[in-house]
Amino acid sequence: MIGPGVGARVMVATRPVDFRKGPDALAALVSADYGGDAFSGVIYVFRAKRADRVKLIWWDGTGLCLMAKRLEQGGFKWPGIQDGVMRLSAAQLGALLEGLDWRRVHGGRRPQAPQIAG
Repeated sequence: MIGPGVGARVMVATRPVDFRKGPDALAALVSADYGGDAFSGVIYVFRAKRADRVKLIWWDGTGLCLMAKRLEQGGFKWPGIQDGVMRLSAAQLGALLEGLDWRRVHGGRRPQAPQIAG
C-alpha cells in the first residue's frame, strides 16, 4: 500500500460522515466543521456509520486526493464518537488502515549516533 511519509500530519474526524460525499464536499466539511484546511497537505480521515469503511482526503500539491477503503471482514478500530478531530501519527494511520488497533502503535525510536568508548 502507498502510505504517508513519516512526518505526515493526520487528523481523524471522530464523528461519522455521510459517505456519499466526494472529495470537494469533504474538503468543505474540513473547513466548516473542523477549522482546518484540506489544501494544506494534512491527511483528513473520515469514518462512516458502519465501522468497516474509511475515506481519506489530502492535497498532494497538484490536486485533491480521495482514498476509500472497505474491510471485507471486521471493522476499523475507531476512537470514541465525539465532536472534533484527533491527531494520529503516520504509523498509527497505517495500522488503522490495515484494520489493526492503532492505539497499540507508539512513536518510533529516534536514530542515535553510536557512542565511542574512549
